[in-house]
Amino acid sequence: MQKKSMLIAGIMSGTSADGIDVALCRISHARTRPHIELVRHRSFPYSAPLRKAVLAAMDAGSTSAAELARLNWRLGEAYGDAAQAAAQGYALDLVGCHGQTIYHQGVAKPYAGRSFACTWQLGEPALIAAAVHAPVVSNFRPADMVAGGQGAPLVPLLDATLFAHPRRTRVLQNLGGIANLTLVPPGGSLDQLLAFDTGPANMVIDALAQRLFNKPFDRGGRFAAAGTPSEPVLTALLRDPYYRRDPPKSAGREQYGEVFVERVLSLARRHRLASHDILATATALTSRSIALAYRQFVAPHIGNSPVDYIVAGGGSRNLTLMRMLAADLAPFGCRVQTTDDHGIPSEAKEAVAFALLAWQTWHRLPGNVPAATGATHPAILGQVTYV
Repeated sequence: MQKKSMLIAGIMSGTSADGIDVALCRISHARTRPHIELVRHRSFPYSAPLRKAVLAAMDAGSTSAAELARLNWRLGEAYGDAAQAAAQGYALDLVGCHGQTIYHQGVAKPYAGRSFACTWQLGEPALIAAAVHAPVVSNFRPADMVAGGQGAPLVPLLDATLFAHPRRTRVLQNLGGIANLTLVPPGGSLDQLLAFDTGPANMVIDALAQRLFNKPFDRGGRFAAAGTPSEPVLTALLRDPYYRRDPPKSAGREQYGEVFVERVLSLARRHRLASHDILATATALTSRSIALAYRQFVAPHIGNSPVDYIVAGGGSRNLTLMRMLAADLAPFGCRVQTTDDHGIPSEAKEAVAFALLAWQTWHRLPGNVPAATGATHPAILGQVTYV
């Protein structure tokens, strides 16, 4: 017999590879969509050695089976520790863990005589289940890909569930390692959603902050605020064909990792940019690519009607990026807010999404939105590891 409500821990670690977010959510049946109450949110930064190992695995030209096996196990321990700490004082019914993506290829490419898309998220779920004494749903993306989707984005179900408005159009913009958006029409019909990755966000900014200033990220956007974006460099970077490719589409460290950062630095040297100007240019790239995506793919769906543009993710704390984004979206009538204005901490939203997706899986309900991922049909996502 299914419980009327469940206490679920959603666990998320994104492409920025900076740490783990855990959201404790009480989820219950409602008339049309589940009711979600955020009980607690905690963030746990990766230790320096673990983050180094994660980044090395993501950008590895070659590695060993032993290294990946050990990283899978070590991440499982980290997720288990984080879930246990976040749930202190509570008894969990279920956990939904996204895992750490080390490779995501959303479109088919040839390999060993076949052509296919693929993805891989690490983090041994048996270790999480043992730590919190609750079943764990993990490995969410493959079922959507088998159904013909790109395995991303998976957050649109939460966007429609939590943020749909009966009369207003809303765009949910996440600024994690990668930037992605969801267009939620009035009423929140899943068939009319539009969602896709717009390009890089914190991933490139963080890498440049480390290279140029020996800092893990540009706190508050202060380095970028002291510089001036280079229009010639921006023009060159925005020629990337990804920005004009029709959705559904997804991006990751494969496109915007170390090789891309080297390209940014090469262009910057050619134009003799100072370090602060390079950070300003990378920050402007995130904002400009989002505005470009809005003009090409969102505006045609909604015309010039007012839009609530609701931002989440670590990039929402970058004040320089938020100022740029507000300015670049102003011509479209967008009112830029954050999910904090709607009761969900910006850093918690994706973790809440995986709590919801775990709830869907546990109740044998689909978790993907085919209009967002390109799948041919709804699919029940994930695999369950029992205690």
